[in-house]
Amino acid sequence: MQRLIPTGEAARPVAFAEFPQPVPEPGEALIKVEAIAPNRGETFLLERPGPGLLPGKDIAGLVVQAAADGSGPRIGTRVVGHPALGGWAEYAAVPTHSLSVLPDSIDSVRAAALPLAGITALRLLRTAGSLAGRRVLLTGASGGVGHYITELAVGAGAELTAVTATPVRGERLAELGATVVHEVAAAQGPFDVVLESTGGPDLPIALSKVRPGGTLVWFGQASRTPATLDFFQLLGGPERVTIQHFHYAGAPYGFDLAALVRLVEQGRLHPEIGRVTDWAQTADTLVDLRERRIRGKAVLLTGGAR
Repeated sequence: MQRLIPTGEAARPVAFAEFPQPVPEPGEALIKVEAIAPNRGETFLLERPGPGLLPGKDIAGLVVQAAADGSGPRIGTRVVGHPALGGWAEYAAVPTHSLSVLPDSIDSVRAAALPLAGITALRLLRTAGSLAGRRVLLTGASGGVGHYITELAVGAGAELTAVTATPVRGERLAELGATVVHEVAAAQGPFDVVLESTGGPDLPIALSKVRPGGTLVWFGQASRTPATLDFFQLLGGPERVTIQHFHYAGAPYGFDLAALVRLVEQGRLHPEIGRVTDWAQTADTLVDLRERRIRGKAVLLTGGAR
């Protein structure tokens, strides 16, 4: 079968290679992959790939071999999955605890766009707590995570301000009910909760927007620049602010995947997909994701690759 593997080259970060079909562990199902969705964070991992790295976390496809231990979906079931690695391939072995069954109403393209970004949004909003009537600031909002957070938070009753680099990248967020600004400094605080994903110089500015006793949840560093905080500068800002580090990872993922599928099926969550193409275009798509030229998610279809 074909699999995408790292090249270590910035211009073409992956290439196709022939591999044996994976042999599932007893608690894994074998999935014939129909669609994959790379994430921007994965593009950073590909810059210095570790030995034997097999990338790929977000997939949708068909169960062709059920788990030997009897867990999970049966042969012929359409699923969305979040394996730890190895998803960018024609076949992937996925733990059954990180799969969810898909209804006929959700196609593989939308399903593949759900896992990492959707799970991150769900878990981040649980960390933030009840949002009804609260003021929320979201930085770095124009990617897949930002669109999911915006729709879910506004749907939960939050008054959300989203920061995007350009007006075009904020159009859909405004449609979802966010107030859109293009610099953190332009956000009109104070905010009960700040969800900060850019790091660098934006983090201390975002922190200054938190109300006394509020919370900043730091869940990314998209700028790839470390943040610097000045103790004495903070003395002039909001008091008793909590800064909380957040990372989404931690299996099992099946429960959250099922919740995301249910929200999409109910029309309460709409994956924002900025590109759908054949996985023969994966290398170019990864570069565009890295350089932030794609709004929302990119989804690649495996059926046309040769």
